[in-house]
Amino acid sequence: MCPQSRAGGSKWVPSLLQKVSQTIHSIPLKKQYVPVQKDGKVVAYKTAYFGQVHVGGPEPQSFTVVFDTGSGHLILPSSSCLSTACAKHRRYNRTASQTAVDIEYDGTKLRADATERDQVAIAFGTGEVQGEFVSEDVCFTNAAAAKGAAKTDGCVNLRVVVASKMTEDPFSHFDFDGVLGLGLESLALSPEFSFFGQMLAQNPGMEPRFSVFLAQNEGVDSMISFGGHEERFANSDIQWAPVAMTELGYWQVEIKSIKVGNQVLEECEDGSCRAILDTGTSLLGVPRQAVRAMHRMLARPVAEDTSSQAGIDCRRLPGAKLEFQLAEAAVSLLPEDYSRPSPFNMTIPNQDKWRLFCRSLLLPVDMAAPLGPKVFIWGEPMLRRYYTVYDLANKRIGFALARQPSGKASSPPSVGAPPAGSLVSGAPLSPPVEVVG
Repeated sequence: MCPQSRAGGSKWVPSLLQKVSQTIHSIPLKKQYVPVQKDGKVVAYKTAYFGQVHVGGPEPQSFTVVFDTGSGHLILPSSSCLSTACAKHRRYNRTASQTAVDIEYDGTKLRADATERDQVAIAFGTGEVQGEFVSEDVCFTNAAAAKGAAKTDGCVNLRVVVASKMTEDPFSHFDFDGVLGLGLESLALSPEFSFFGQMLAQNPGMEPRFSVFLAQNEGVDSMISFGGHEERFANSDIQWAPVAMTELGYWQVEIKSIKVGNQVLEECEDGSCRAILDTGTSLLGVPRQAVRAMHRMLARPVAEDTSSQAGIDCRRLPGAKLEFQLAEAAVSLLPEDYSRPSPFNMTIPNQDKWRLFCRSLLLPVDMAAPLGPKVFIWGEPMLRRYYTVYDLANKRIGFALARQPSGKASSPPSVGAPPAGSLVSGAPLSPPVEVVG
């Protein structure tokens, strides 16, 4: 999610004598699939990953939130919000919390006789949120929240946007209650709204990193970890890339070049392309001006001896590697990451016959300068292939190949998971079929 609000920020600098805590707070993430329908038929699935946080006291209120690297605020629906989108979710009850303080956006305490107050409108792609402000305690665990933000590790006192209006699309379609922004401080109205920035300021022993693991298979927990990263999710050494244009607030990196096999993408040959890592996006976003070229470069014919087989899944067929060369690192995507599941019937030019082709699944991105126009969005496909580490102190992003757990799945299935073997775009890749001789 890439909201349209930003302001100036500040830098977190650890004391030279300060001992960094080894405590890592890891929160399991549940995955949800939401079907996209056209003419009564499911044509694709959107996805979201969300986990729990606990707000207020002395009886904490628990909410599910998307941990979104592409936005900058904690947004929760208010009990005063009566729209359909709010009514479907757990709503924050201001009067039930003794730790809440009604404030203006700059932190000024709201006067008891005030007849109006500051409000904000934040756009999220297809939707919008309007809300007011409270200062409130937010914790990783329910037990910690019950003790209060000033008394325990893993809690923060934060300026929160309490939504009085939430549009039906997309918020009514998903199970999560709110959004917890993890963008840089400059993406928020002020640093006091930045969850991770304030968490570090108020918990100075915490290592200034968080990390994201997205599971490939059903029944395996995805995870977000605060205060470092977990080695068990990394299947290679971490490569680091500096964050570009930090003043814009996004976790983004410079792309020096892009190759599909041996072909170079001309649109990025001059090194002017960038990529935003966005945990709130389901797809691989590509600058609109480069979409046609990338579709052409990534398309590949299905072998003729395979074309007659039923249930062809292009994600399992060979294809070129999509490689991104960064300033100090290199990452890549494989056919299973970028392909549409079902092949397309395509007429062969100047010939009176057709052939099955595998095509890529790309989201056209239109962004104006200074963020765009040559900006990619690295959503779930990239974040599932790589375990990513976000280093706030050094303004850099780490990439390690993700170690996907093997063995029997032990966690509950995702919400709204498609039928096994579905070839609808966005459906999970089924494990390979074992042939018993």
